[in-house]
Amino acid sequence: MAEHDVIVIGAGLNSLVVANYLAKAGKRVLVLERREIVGGQAVTETFGDGFRADALHAGGQLRPDIVSDLDLARHGLPSSASEPLISLLPEGRQLRLTADDDAETLASIAALSRTDAERWPAFVSFMREATEFLDAAYRTPMPRLPHVSLSDGLPLAKLGMKLRGLGPRDMFRVIRMLPMSALELTEEWFESEAMRAAIGAVAVHGATLGPMSAGSGFTLLHNWLNRGGPGQRRVEGGVGRIAEALVTALKARGGQVRTSADVKTILQDDQRVRGVQLADGEEISARVVVSGADPRHTLLDLVGAPELPPEFVWHTQSIKMRGSVAKVHLLTDGDHGLPNATLVLAPSVRYVERAFDAAKYGQMSTAPYLEITSSGPVVSIHFQFAPYALRDGEWSQERAVLERIAVDTAAEALPQLKPSIREIKSLTPLDLEKTYRLTEGDLNHGQLILDQTFFMRPMPGWSTHKTPIDNFYLCGNGVHGGGGLSGVSGRNAAMAVLKHS
Repeated sequence: MAEHDVIVIGAGLNSLVVANYLAKAGKRVLVLERREIVGGQAVTETFGDGFRADALHAGGQLRPDIVSDLDLARHGLPSSASEPLISLLPEGRQLRLTADDDAETLASIAALSRTDAERWPAFVSFMREATEFLDAAYRTPMPRLPHVSLSDGLPLAKLGMKLRGLGPRDMFRVIRMLPMSALELTEEWFESEAMRAAIGAVAVHGATLGPMSAGSGFTLLHNWLNRGGPGQRRVEGGVGRIAEALVTALKARGGQVRTSADVKTILQDDQRVRGVQLADGEEISARVVVSGADPRHTLLDLVGAPELPPEFVWHTQSIKMRGSVAKVHLLTDGDHGLPNATLVLAPSVRYVERAFDAAKYGQMSTAPYLEITSSGPVVSIHFQFAPYALRDGEWSQERAVLERIAVDTAAEALPQLKPSIREIKSLTPLDLEKTYRLTEGDLNHGQLILDQTFFMRPMPGWSTHKTPIDNFYLCGNGVHGGGGLSGVSGRNAAMAVLKHS
């Protein structure tokens, strides 16, 4: 008899969400985490001389229904608050954007363009309806094309009715938006370059795309949904507390979590999973195994190409991974002068596009798009674009250059910042791969582009969370519904396990 009903690989948010749903359904669940701390990408790390920072994501939020389903408020889930996005413009000017049409936001927009201020409420309303549809799409089980059964078709029919419910105008707007560039979309709505650039920056956040790239309209919709608007939801005490609440809830349901437990191999007999083997040689048996790691690492490293069908291996090897994000965390004396907001350095669309141009040719941008947040004396800089694969040099040699460009670029708009710095800790794309096991430093476990989403995520024909190995499932950001800290792909995977296993 198996020691556990379910083993979940990794203790990121999606893994902890699927573990909680399955434990709630009465399954004996064991979560195995390679690192000594839980959270995956949703982790608040201790750096240097003891300062703490949200390592990879400055903010995030689980979907409200997941919080409710798992009763996370009772298990210590902290409160979160939505911050405005403030675009730092030349000559000390600023543009403030929120997901509402409050007077301060409208006044800020009107200072640049009265026409844009008049259009903002309609744009926010459209984005609210469009993100509600995208959220519904992410929750809808995708069929394994071309094998579509009647049971597969019913959820898709409901999704189609929701799309039609937007009305003819907004329905076509949503459909058109997905393949468009963020620039094309914003040109239809706004006349101010600063408005177009700020929204374009939201579109490319975390993606290896520019605002002129086809499909950045889709990533705008995706990021707007996960952020709750142009700004971010900041978690009291750091994003790591979301994972802590999920662990508390899991243990209350009888689940177990083991840290410093590095899964090396998926064990199987005749294409049916039977457990895992750890790096120290320990074998642990289970009826079902679910992996929260990225699909390429999971399938090619933990399973191995010889154990999988050749065509499936080819598709797995073809998953596009192109991380281009670096993080620079600063411990200051507290006199940095930053407001409580998500600050963006993206003064024009061409500025952001040129930053992306560098990454296309394997170069770190010398004039990067930055997103800057603060928590007490700690300032965190999200740096784009810094490609995982540098054409010239190695990241071990380029770290100091990264830190200098990040600080100097931020200091041009924030003159109090530089003299306040006491310590710097940076994370290159190579660090993201080594420390957080993100293949090629890709935060999304695979690029969020239209040919790698919906029924094609992580690859065509395998969007159902299942794999060629019976009772072995995927639940991370690289599968349908994933990308960000929403927990949706974990919830979806739990539903698939309960349905099929």
